Amino acid sequence: MTDYEVTETLDVKGENCPMPVVKTKQRVDALDAGAVLEVAATDPGSVSDLSGWADATPGVDLVDQREDADVYRHYVRKTE
Repeated sequence: MTDYEVTETLDVKGENCPMPVVKTKQRVDALDAGAVLEVAATDPGSVSDLSGWADATPGVDLVDQREDADVYRHYVRKTE
């Protein structure tokens, strides 16, 4: 059970650094506070890249990361 509900999904499968972070930032900027964006990526580097970006970015919170059959799923909440 999770404590969040996905508002929108962003598919960046097949894209490599830095595009998953760039596209995540663009999409998060357009969301309302409290929304959760699911990011589906195939780049293994997206795990550390998105975690680092979320830690360094005010107004976003990385609430979960999962690996599912070679797809990395990241869940980013816009907090402000």
